[in-house]
Amino acid sequence: MTAGIRVEVRRGKNESSSALIRRFTRRAQGLGLVREMRDRRYWQRAKSKNVGHKRALISKVRREKYNELVKLGKIDPAARRNGRGKGGKR
Repeated sequence: MTAGIRVEVRRGKNESSSALIRRFTRRAQGLGLVREMRDRRYWQRAKSKNVGHKRALISKVRREKYNELVKLGKIDPAARRNGRGKGGKR
């Protein structure tokens, strides 16, 4: 991660507030701060291998349990493919 970059603008004698804000915005864009902040906005830390492995094991166990229930005739696999029905999320 880069060190913090400081953007400072001072108001001139006859400068309006909107001109000051415009100058600040241009300087921030020139330094690449706006682009960098947009890139960082939704950044998420990468999951560790252990977390991914654990999730894979859990899904494997669930899949095996589901397949076993299908074999025993307790679950109809055709009903699952048709969607959630009337009470599902939209």
